[in-house]
This record gives sequence, structure tokens and C-alpha cells, in this order.
Amino acid sequence: MSDKVMNVLFLCTGNSARSIIAESLVNKLGGGRFRGFSAGSHPKGAVHPLALYELEHNRHPVDGLRSKDWAEFAEPDAPRMDFVFTVCDNAAGEVCPVWPGQPMTAHWGMPDPAAVEGTEIERKAAFARTYRELRNRISIFVNLPFATLDRLRLQEKVDEIGRS
Repeated sequence: MSDKVMNVLFLCTGNSARSIIAESLVNKLGGGRFRGFSAGSHPKGAVHPLALYELEHNRHPVDGLRSKDWAEFAEPDAPRMDFVFTVCDNAAGEVCPVWPGQPMTAHWGMPDPAAVEGTEIERKAAFARTYRELRNRISIFVNLPFATLDRLRLQEKVDEIGRS
């Protein structure tokens, strides 16, 4: 892989939990080689408090995290994405904007921890599971041998990560 920082956009419907956690994880695990972003098709307007709790609990900075519309990243002056991953089934089925630069895309769907009902412990456990699953997927992703993979093989790898 070159010295170029790769931009990665994580999409979800509400952009309040899964995509926010993924953005933070890729920024931390990417070792400066990746820059994470997140957005939603119908953003909630605020980051879920338990997503912030889980990130802080795992020593992630949370300053600047916000729920935003995916249209921000389709603008001409938006950062050019190298990868766009959907992390919820709703966003995967929606018509996405056209992303400048033809980024590689994949679906990494997973259950919404914000939809879990129950005690506070059960709800926190759902966010902890989401964090662990995303951390595992993103760890695999940032450690792929990018320099030795052609585009087709890289696409196979990112698709495979979504099925893990």
C-alpha cells in the first residue's frame, strides 16, 4: 500500500450507533493509514449515548463525532472515498448517492444495538457486542495486504469480511 491515507465511509440509516462506532474504530485501528467517516440516509441528529459510552469505555476520543446525512459526502468538495461500507440492512437496500471516484463498496450488515430493549445492562451488552464485531471486522480490513491485492481480489476480501 502506498503512503496515501485511505478514506472509509460507513453508512447506516440513523448514523447514531453502528456507523459511528465503525468510524471511530477505523481511525484508531488504522494507524494513520485510514481516515474514517460515517453518515446516514436519515440521520438521527445525535449520537446514541450508549455508543458514546462504549467508545469512551474503550478509550476512543468522542469529540467531533456527530450524526450526519450521507449527502455531505456526495458533494463536489467532500473527501473522496476509497471504500464505502453499509453496516445496516436498511441502508444497503436504499438508493445511495453516487460517490465520486468509484470507491469500493461492501455490505457489512449487523443488528442495531439501539433497537435492543431491556435493562440498561442488556442494552449496554448489545453495544459492547456491536463494538467487538466491528472491531474484529475492521482489524481484518486494516491488516489486508493492500499492496499485493488487485481490485478484484480486494473486493472479494472486503465482501468476505462482511460475511464473517
